[in-house]
Amino acid sequence: MPENPVEILLQPRVGNMRCRNTCRLLCLIVVTALALRLAVIPFNNFEMLMNPDHLHAWEQGNVAEALLAGQGFGSPFASIQPSAIMPPVYPLIVAVLFKIFGIHTTASIFAVHALNCLLNALACFPIFLLARNSFGERVAWWAAWGWAFSPYGIYFSAAWAWSTHMLLLCLCWLLYLSQKLEASPRLFLWAGFGGLAGFAGLVEPSVLTVAPFLLILACRSLFRARRAWFMPLAVAGLSLLAALSPWMIRNAIVFHRFIPMRDSMGLEMWMGNNGYSLRWTSDQLHPLHDAQELADYDHMGELAYMKHKSQQASAYIKGHPAWYATMCIRRAVYLWTGFWSFNPDYLRMEPMDPANIPFTTTMNLLAIFGLIAAWRKAPMESIRFGGVLFLFPILYYFSHPEPYHLRPLDPLILILICHFLVSLRERSALKAAAFAMEPIEAEVA
Repeated sequence: MPENPVEILLQPRVGNMRCRNTCRLLCLIVVTALALRLAVIPFNNFEMLMNPDHLHAWEQGNVAEALLAGQGFGSPFASIQPSAIMPPVYPLIVAVLFKIFGIHTTASIFAVHALNCLLNALACFPIFLLARNSFGERVAWWAAWGWAFSPYGIYFSAAWAWSTHMLLLCLCWLLYLSQKLEASPRLFLWAGFGGLAGFAGLVEPSVLTVAPFLLILACRSLFRARRAWFMPLAVAGLSLLAALSPWMIRNAIVFHRFIPMRDSMGLEMWMGNNGYSLRWTSDQLHPLHDAQELADYDHMGELAYMKHKSQQASAYIKGHPAWYATMCIRRAVYLWTGFWSFNPDYLRMEPMDPANIPFTTTMNLLAIFGLIAAWRKAPMESIRFGGVLFLFPILYYFSHPEPYHLRPLDPLILILICHFLVSLRERSALKAAAFAMEPIEAEVA
C-alpha cells in the first residue's frame, strides 16, 4: 500500500523543524554550561598566575612569553633556551591572548580561563552526538545536560589554565567521527579524522595512543562489510602525519635529532620513580621548584638533562622492581578512585582527597556498570568506550599521574553513567508494567 502523499511532503519539513529545535536546545545547554563555568572563575583566584610566587610555575605562560619575545618555543622553565617540552598549539593560543590583552595582566589571565571554559562548554555538542549515536536520544540529552552541570567540568575549566579542555573537546569529536568512519569509506571523512587527530596530538600527545585504536575499529567494520578500507586508512595516516610534521621538522632542525612530539619523558619518569612515595609525584625535584635542578638544566641543555633524568629513573626502577610494580598499581588506583594515602602528612598537601575519593569511585563504578549494559545492547560501543578508557591513561601508570590527566575522559564516563541510569529506569518501567498486567491476565484467564 503506497504512503500518503501528504505525509511524504511533510516529512522533510518535520525533520528540519526537529533539527532546529535540537540545535536551539543544545545551544541553550552550552550557554548554561559556559555561564556556570565563567561564574566560578573568580572563586578560583585566577590572579594566582600573576603572583610572583606562582607565575614562574605556569609552563604554558612561560613558552607563550618566549614566543612574544621572539625566542621561538622557549623553555617552560623560564630558561632562555629552545625547548620541545610543550607541544605547540596551546602556548601559541596563550601567546595570542597575551598579545591582545597584555602579558600576565588581569585581562589576559581571565581570557585564558574564559577560553578554557568555552572549550569545555562546547563539548556538549559532540557529547550529545556521540551519546545519541551510541545509545539513543534520551541518553544523549541526559549526557548533554549532565555535562553542563558536571562538577569536574566546571571546576577544572575555571581553575586549570592548561590544554586539558581543548584535548577533551578534540577527543569527543574524534570518537564521534570514528562512528562515522565505520559506516563510510569516503576519503574526506578519513582525512578529517587524521587531521583532527594530528591537531589533537599537537595539543597533547597522549591522545595519539587512542587514534590508532579508533582507526582499527573503523577498518574492521568496513572489512566485515566488504568495503574498501586500505585507501581510507592510508589517507587518514597521511593526514595525521601531515598535521604533525611541521612540529617534528622544527624539532629536527633545532635539536639535530628526531623528536616525535616532546622530549620530556625522562623528567616525567624521574618525577614519579625516584623512591619518593608520600605523594604521586615529586614536585620538589622539578626544575620549576628546585634551584639546583634548574641550574643543571641550564648547564647541560635540555636534551642532555632529559637523558640524564631518564638514566636516573631507569637505574632506580632496575634497582627496585618491587617498589616500581607497587607504585604502578597505586598510580592506577589513584587515577580511578582518587585514593593515594590517608597519611596525615599527605592529607595536609591534598586536603580535598577524603571528599573526592567517594565521588570519583562512585562515578567510575557507575561507568563500569554502563560498559556492562552497553555490551548487552551495543557491544561495538562498549569496545569503543572501553578501549579508549583503557588506553588513554596507560602511560601515567608507569610515569606519574596528576588529577587533571583523566579529565579528557570525563565525557565518556558521563555518557556511560547516563546509559546505565536510563537502562535501569527502562528496566524498572518494564517490570512495573509487567507487574500491572498480571491481575488483568489473571482475570481474563
